[in-house]
Amino acid sequence: FHILIFLLNAFVLLAPSIFRLVHFSSGASSGIGKATAVLFARLGSRLALVARDEQRLKETVAECKAVNQTQHPPDKEPYIYVTADLLDPIQIEAAFSKTMAHFNQLNILVNNAGFMPQDNIETVSMQHFEQTMKVNLYSAVLLTHLAVPALTATKGTVVNVSSVCGTRSFPNVLSYCVSKAGLDQFTKCAALELAPKGIRVNCINPGVIVTPLQRRGGMSDSDYAAFLERSKVTHALGRAGEVDEAAQAIAFLASSASSFITGGLLPVDGGRSAMCPR
Repeated sequence: FHILIFLLNAFVLLAPSIFRLVHFSSGASSGIGKATAVLFARLGSRLALVARDEQRLKETVAECKAVNQTQHPPDKEPYIYVTADLLDPIQIEAAFSKTMAHFNQLNILVNNAGFMPQDNIETVSMQHFEQTMKVNLYSAVLLTHLAVPALTATKGTVVNVSSVCGTRSFPNVLSYCVSKAGLDQFTKCAALELAPKGIRVNCINPGVIVTPLQRRGGMSDSDYAAFLERSKVTHALGRAGEVDEAAQAIAFLASSASSFITGGLLPVDGGRSAMCPR
């Protein structure tokens, strides 16, 4: 009963400050990005969703419509998607321009896209290193740069999706760790620079979350199963996280419930960043 009251209070707290706001999210076709889009739709946001996979984007939009069936005129469609390869800055700019043409405002930018190759200093290829940097870091920098005028007008927020790999070091994911450490520093620098404009910039640093990320980076199904099993030991709470848990943290940082937080790195990692080898 007490847990139900807490959850209802949390929903009441977040919903008014996100209702009818425009939310732009990269990497929205799966994992944390998809869960965040569906949560924001439930809370009443209007959404622009960006990823490479058109079919999965359509599925995300369908889920958004399923959780919020408010009727809108065709020219006021609340959920749009744009296919774009985040390796290409021209496509990123086009996706952002399409969003602004449709909504004419932006309140929340979520930089969520991620790529995680399995590499180390001996095996890393410069092609994969550059690709990881472009998806995980450059796209966030470019989108935030493009969004500043619109976010200034709305006193909006930016939420970056980083990783425990940004604050802690792990072997065999070299490119990913470096890119996420850069994203953490970008979050803090941008927060300082944009605070005078009333724009808040924060990030979440998830631990292991059950998503397709590792397998898309080359991890086999058997290795991934072992990876999740090991999470029971490497995370203080004894398990990997779920995408909805990361999405709730993003919603908090995007809402007025976090109005005095900027430049923050919020661990959503089941205690992993607090753990030491044992």
